[in-house]
Amino acid sequence: MSNIIDGKAFAEGLRRRLATQIASLKEKHGFIPGLAVVLVGEDPASKVYVRNKAQQTVEVGMASFEHKLPPTTSQSELLALVKRLNEDKAVNGILVQLPLPRQIDPQAILDAIDPAKDVDGFHVINAGRLATGGNALVPCTPLGCLMLLKDRLGDLAGRRAVVVGRSNIVGKPMAALLIGESCTVTVAHSRTRDLAGECRRAEILVAAVGKPEMIRGDWIGDGATVIDVGINRVEAADGNARLVGDVAFAEASDVAGAITPVPGGVGQMTVACLLVNTLRAACAIHGLPKPAV
Repeated sequence: MSNIIDGKAFAEGLRRRLATQIASLKEKHGFIPGLAVVLVGEDPASKVYVRNKAQQTVEVGMASFEHKLPPTTSQSELLALVKRLNEDKAVNGILVQLPLPRQIDPQAILDAIDPAKDVDGFHVINAGRLATGGNALVPCTPLGCLMLLKDRLGDLAGRRAVVVGRSNIVGKPMAALLIGESCTVTVAHSRTRDLAGECRRAEILVAAVGKPEMIRGDWIGDGATVIDVGINRVEAADGNARLVGDVAFAEASDVAGAITPVPGGVGQMTVACLLVNTLRAACAIHGLPKPAV
């Protein structure tokens, strides 16, 4: 379908461009970016994510540093590791995989990461810089969404955008990025009056609420561009599990001018943008210009 935004193909192309730039960094400046990923515990989904991140890090030519800690790890032990990674010159990006075990305060860990190495973009300094239009490391999922939008639509200036969801991970940074592109932005959520009506007015609709197929086809304005961030596991009629987004895809795809599928859309971009952030962090730390990818 011509209106499908293929996040998988875009992410593959992005990784190829990253590999070229990293090879050039090594040749011209004698270093390669390094990404450290910390996993605490045995959460199955987190283990899969960490494995994928490590594999893609190596594939683009970066150095990968994995730290797998037992679920009994204390907050002080994790903070000590973060401190060592902050001081390690071979490490340009630090990611501590969430969720963390109950005994660890995740905000304390995120606040301890050097903002210059905060490739998740969750540190309050990076969040503040993004909100005020400064130079920041941006959360990976919203960054990937913006790349897909600009690839499909070009200049976004003046477009009416609605972001459904107000989380610190996706909704708020997504809104800030769209404002930075001179969109007119509405942030909607579960308490928004006439949520369907707000969605229908959008030229760009970003769904990030974590509720399976909440946004129906008749909520979509004719020709709108729909970015579905949701990844929800639901039980199908045959008893097997399947992945769906926050948007009712079959209904919405008949109306939307462009739409991301689930799977195969935004999810493919998140790890690729983690690598983008690591490259950008490495260049900033070494006093080099921000790379264009």
